[in-house]
Amino acid sequence: MAVKQTAGRRDLGEFAPKFAQLNDDVLFGEVWGREDQLSLRDRSLVTVVALMSQGLTDSSFRYHLESAKKNGITKTEIAEILTHAAFYAGWPKAWAAFRMAKEVWAGETDGSGRAAHENAMVFPIGEPNDAFAQYFIGQSYLAPVSKDQVGIFNVTFEPGCRNNWHIHHADQGGGQILICVAGRGYYQEWGREAVEMKPGDCVNIPAGVKHWHGAAPDSWFSHLAVEVPGVNGSNEWLEPVTDEVYAGL
Repeated sequence: MAVKQTAGRRDLGEFAPKFAQLNDDVLFGEVWGREDQLSLRDRSLVTVVALMSQGLTDSSFRYHLESAKKNGITKTEIAEILTHAAFYAGWPKAWAAFRMAKEVWAGETDGSGRAAHENAMVFPIGEPNDAFAQYFIGQSYLAPVSKDQVGIFNVTFEPGCRNNWHIHHADQGGGQILICVAGRGYYQEWGREAVEMKPGDCVNIPAGVKHWHGAAPDSWFSHLAVEVPGVNGSNEWLEPVTDEVYAGL
């Protein structure tokens, strides 16, 4: 998932156009985009420690803390990262970094729920599902399992997260298969009662059926999404699942 940065051109485009271009296109466009070498999560970890070691706790440090959180680093993990780095970078620098980290991760749990969920399955949670974030309420994550022959993706929903109503279209074949691999969630077709999904449960979704799926309010939820091959397949995203519908499950 490429990182798109425009701050250079926005803030320095007229004053220092070359610096702005290097910042947006090379640093964030090329270096941060090399996910085949390091994941966004790992790059965030390295960057946070590098900035902390210099004693930087300015707006750029806050930006990279927020990016680290977005890229999957939990409250528990950032606390351990800064504690470890303190012995090498300096105690006062760690204190300054912790003050800002507390603000960024304010109100979060210790992350043990996510860790326990991830440990309960053989598939990784993956990266934040930002490309489809507009079609979800809450945070979801995506980990490709197979892109050859048949597309298989592990989709993880944080508690309360669900996707919009949607329809898989195809002239022939198509549709989707969901297999719960961890946690507890729901699947619902338009006009029917919601079905609870637990590890091992499988749902077959024919093409043309309006539906949604997501986590229970009090549980993480992961399922494999298997793309059934079809002719002229497409996905139509529709309206969000309202709080009233979700609360009535």
